[in-house]
Amino acid sequence: MGEPADQIVDLYRRHAQAWAQARGTKLIEGTWLDRFVALLPEQACILDLGCGPGLPIGGALVAGGHALTGVDAAPEMIALFEKNLAGQQAIVADMRTLRLQRLFDGVLAWNSFFHLSQEAQRGMFPVFREHAKSGGALMFTSGPALGEAIGELEGEPLYHASLGTDEYRALLAQNGFEVVCHAIEDPDCGGHSVWLAQRR
Repeated sequence: MGEPADQIVDLYRRHAQAWAQARGTKLIEGTWLDRFVALLPEQACILDLGCGPGLPIGGALVAGGHALTGVDAAPEMIALFEKNLAGQQAIVADMRTLRLQRLFDGVLAWNSFFHLSQEAQRGMFPVFREHAKSGGALMFTSGPALGEAIGELEGEPLYHASLGTDEYRALLAQNGFEVVCHAIEDPDCGGHSVWLAQRR
């Protein structure tokens, strides 16, 4: 079977439609999206890592006049993204090895980055750096503290991991990002732990 983190893509491939239906279109992330967008220029180019079906977050960004490049390792999710957000760029790729050779005004990894193993998360910070313009925004969700946890998707185990707060801060700093805002288990955002940073 391999490590739990290695099962994530296959799990989302099997349950893409069910996950999209369960996620729905309610935007509980609005306050954090507003903070993210406040760091962007008008008509910004945004990279969404682990974009899923593109709704509701991607839809809100596109509605605000921004251009979205969605990346997901599950082709079924990208198919939904293309259906929901016609005209936006969509790429089937593993975020851990992404090398688009293009810079973006904003990089987003909402409810995707935290499915990676702790070691893979450490390796993502150079990927963030290589795709963010100077002054570009980065926003991602993590766990509240160092550890691993198993959730559930359609009755199957769903892996999550997190580094510690101090390590996230150090990795951001080492890769040229300054923390703008951070919240642990924000009660106004469904209990998400969120990081918002800006590239120096």
